[in-house]
Amino acid sequence: MKEKVLIIDDEQDFIDSLGERMRVRGMDVTAETSPSKALHLVEEKSFDAVVLDLQMPEMDGLETLKILKAKRPEIQVILLTAHATLEKGIEAMKLGAMDLLEKPTDLSVLAEKIHKAQAKKMIIVEKESEERIKDIMGSKGW
Repeated sequence: MKEKVLIIDDEQDFIDSLGERMRVRGMDVTAETSPSKALHLVEEKSFDAVVLDLQMPEMDGLETLKILKAKRPEIQVILLTAHATLEKGIEAMKLGAMDLLEKPTDLSVLAEKIHKAQAKKMIIVEKESEERIKDIMGSKGW
């Protein structure tokens, strides 16, 4: 099953290059340079993972992460940054990021993180479905 990935980064050349390299690996990739436009995409489409730049002029990665997790708690977010700090990494993890990688990142490492993100999202969605079924069955009085 193809991993559905959304890349959010303000550098068009970077997302074009990364997106193409990920497509070659069989991933279904959507890319957006605007965090606000990407947030609208998340409302319309389902993604297994979001690869998110930490520093962008329109809205930083931590703020985007907060909104992403509020809209879609099951979505797995991998932050990328050229300016990693321990403080930002800790804050990102507290906000629900799956991981923080430094740019330039090894594509095989990123691909493995995305594969794990897809598996983790599937487990979360499956648990949510089981809970809904239990609630429905319990309310029917069968």
